[in-house]
Amino acid sequence: MKYRRLLPLCLAFICSLFIAVACNGSAPESTSAPAEPAASSDEAPVVIGYSNWAGWWPWAIAESEGLFAANNANVELQWFDGYLESMEALAAGQLDGNCQTLNDTISFAADAVNGEVAVLVNDNSAGNDKIIVAEEINTIEDLAGKKVAVEEGVVDDFLLTLALQDAGMERSDVEIVPLETGAAAAAFAAGKADAVGAFPPFWLTALEREGSKELISSAAYPGAIPDLLVVSQTLIDERPDQVQALVNTWFDILAFMEENPARADEIMAERAGVTTEELQLFKEGTRMFTLEDNLEAFSPGEGMQHMPYAAEQMADFMVSVGFIPEAPDLDAILDDQFIQAYAEQNT
Repeated sequence: MKYRRLLPLCLAFICSLFIAVACNGSAPESTSAPAEPAASSDEAPVVIGYSNWAGWWPWAIAESEGLFAANNANVELQWFDGYLESMEALAAGQLDGNCQTLNDTISFAADAVNGEVAVLVNDNSAGNDKIIVAEEINTIEDLAGKKVAVEEGVVDDFLLTLALQDAGMERSDVEIVPLETGAAAAAFAAGKADAVGAFPPFWLTALEREGSKELISSAAYPGAIPDLLVVSQTLIDERPDQVQALVNTWFDILAFMEENPARADEIMAERAGVTTEELQLFKEGTRMFTLEDNLEAFSPGEGMQHMPYAAEQMADFMVSVGFIPEAPDLDAILDDQFIQAYAEQNT
């Protein structure tokens, strides 16, 4: 899909604002995905896609602990091993909602048959995206001429290029080995690359290589890497009560995680396919968004922590480099009514 090729072009803008946009990328192909558009009748479950990112694993808690039902949310979670596939499914109308990033929502907005609207911020990355390097590499400058395995067009490609430009270098100064993130980590671990960009759980594989280490992470660019719950405009129009129920459920999930940390970790680790000990590493690099965080993110203001501002800057730049022909209706892709309704009932 043409849109995914934007990412290497955006670094000049991203660097000027000290932000790495988006924190997930594609993993292996999905084991299952809806073949037909999600039904929209009131009796049908709302089908929500999610994939392998620490900020989205908590949705499995709602499914396991009955939190959807407790909020009168008739939800069917659809797991995708491939993040890109989940975004394509939402755009094609095969899902009612999906977990994805702000820049990807802007990219897919024009092609989405039922519209795409962000209604909730789940988290910000705070170190979970990493550049892992071989023992002999100690600085960004040491990457010059080296092989870097990375999934082109996703966040760790951004992180790599951002770090290079901060060091006065360009992406062309390294030899990109384009691989899906899981394959990239495996290639690095096998000694077929000098560095790798990876998100969890794949950087655990990379660190299995003797002498390997973290060179830089998304912690160097804090505060503006939002992972979202995005739903179709059709769902908002036809079943707003279910959208509200989804948002309400998220905050019950956060409460459950605080009150039952061991059980929450067990559920998330099982969903992610990692141990509970490994899970702690990923939690450290993920900042879950509270109600207050959400209210700030959806509010107008100067700065990338405010999504209306961030979306405008991103869209303007996408148009300027020819990635999209014109900016979508940015007001239409951000809808805080459900966050506001929750706040009115709970503050």
